[in-house]
Amino acid sequence: MENATIARLLTETGDLLEISGGDGFRIRSYRRAAEAAEQSTAELAALAADTARLLEIPGIGKGMAANIQAAVETGSLPLRDELLAKYSAGILDLLQLPGMGPKTVALLWDAAQIASIDGLAAAIDAGRLKGLPRMGEKQIEKLKKGIEDFRKSAGRFRIDHAEAAAGQLVAYLMAYPGPGTVARVTPAGSLRRGRETNGDLDLLVTGTACEPRQTVAMVEYVAAYSGMRDLIAKGENKVSFYLQNSLQVDVRLLPARSFGAALQYFTGSKAHNVALRQRALKLGYTLSEWSLARLDDESVVAAATEEEIYGALGLSWIPPEMRENLGEIEAAILEGGGRSRLPKLIEVGDIRGDVHMHTHATDGHNSIREMADAALARGYGYIAITDHSKNLAMTNGLDEARAVEHVRQIRAVDREMEGRIRVFAGIEVDILGDGTLDLPDEVLAEMDVVIASVHTLFQQPREEMTARVLRAVENPYVRVLGHPTGRLLLKREAFALDLPSVLKRCAELGVAVEHNAAPERLDLNERDLRLAKELGCKVVVNTDAHDWRHLEKMSFGVRQLRRAWLTAGEVLNTLEADAFLAALRKRP
Repeated sequence: MENATIARLLTETGDLLEISGGDGFRIRSYRRAAEAAEQSTAELAALAADTARLLEIPGIGKGMAANIQAAVETGSLPLRDELLAKYSAGILDLLQLPGMGPKTVALLWDAAQIASIDGLAAAIDAGRLKGLPRMGEKQIEKLKKGIEDFRKSAGRFRIDHAEAAAGQLVAYLMAYPGPGTVARVTPAGSLRRGRETNGDLDLLVTGTACEPRQTVAMVEYVAAYSGMRDLIAKGENKVSFYLQNSLQVDVRLLPARSFGAALQYFTGSKAHNVALRQRALKLGYTLSEWSLARLDDESVVAAATEEEIYGALGLSWIPPEMRENLGEIEAAILEGGGRSRLPKLIEVGDIRGDVHMHTHATDGHNSIREMADAALARGYGYIAITDHSKNLAMTNGLDEARAVEHVRQIRAVDREMEGRIRVFAGIEVDILGDGTLDLPDEVLAEMDVVIASVHTLFQQPREEMTARVLRAVENPYVRVLGHPTGRLLLKREAFALDLPSVLKRCAELGVAVEHNAAPERLDLNERDLRLAKELGCKVVVNTDAHDWRHLEKMSFGVRQLRRAWLTAGEVLNTLEADAFLAALRKRP
């Protein structure tokens, strides 16, 4: 059982407990344990037999340790099963609707025995919600739309889709014709923190158009956005709506004097903000979306910038990607000389090369030279061309003869570039079902960079898949393990794999593990990247580009590396070309 599954079971139990009117302290203990399970780099299922080891994890007490052991043994939690027997499994779906928290779900159950999406839809159609507390016509219409949206989508959107929507909105808002002007539009929330998927989009707008006397016109301008599908609500300084793809957007208009406080507050995460507010209280302040103010006289201490707010709390500014309450506040405490223990995170500008990409020799759209020119334009010092091997027939994968000829063509382009950029010869070779590789060693020996990846037979049992990948990385020509868990975000779960064992063996062999920056993959995920770091794995970040424009997707991968607290020195392709090759596994 994966940590994410344990976290989900704990979260659902906490929610069900709140619906049933349970004790607040008990509810919070489930939620804190869920957060600990989701973020822990230790594989909780492997620790289930050792209560003492479980208790070493912050947020896990004796009761929660017993729950984790039950989850691993039975696949569920006793209290969760008991509460679902009282309601139904469908009651958890109600919590996915916009604005539908445990208290509202409890209201619907108590008043009308509603415990599923279908039950809610039927009750709305029958008029049974009319007259219930907080169930006016607008709320009922909102629920109807929420049900429609739920049925269309699970409500999560990949980071690239959310960013594209944000970019279009930013351009629209910056073009506001007046009265007043828009100075800046800043995405906040989970998108700013770089989360791999987003449930909604928060945009903060500042400028003279956002001052109290000017907001009426600005609100109307926002509400006229052509990409809107449905308007949810509009007020004095906020407009909420759904885009055509059902992504919810909240646009907030802010005076410049409060921008920093609002940006900090709406960036989150919730756990980070709670911990930061607790620190503020201990120091005699109160922190809100409007300002950091003194408790005694309510005078404003900081509000205009995030840096001022964190500084007033005795902290260095914390990068948004780190704001998940995983120790970043403690690391940010300013010590002697005004320095903190926060690491200097990797940045896109640190990347010197991209060593996983495809050309029209297989399933890419461009030639070797076109990919090299595009990488040179990005300022890279090297790339590796790594087309597919023959097992992937749908991609026109390379057999032995074509692979050798492809190496010759890559070498020719490398010479053409005359040192302006290095073009390494490589291959993304398939890991076959038994762990052997799709091309013989004598062909792999021709390559500078051999990436081994699983592309088929995803349903193999955990033990079989683990043995398969371990056998592959033992091959002395394999230098990188590609997209190690095989997941496709919101489409395909990771295949069953004893990832800690694989990462440990890669570290021992010197095989680098890839973080695949393609936004449909982002594999390894941030938790597994932290584990790879702890185990001493070499890490590379690649775009897996199939088009020269895909090279721009490196930023999505770098954001996940930042969320895992990685520095430039912990990622191999921040090195120059010769140093990069030397840092890879030594070839026979």
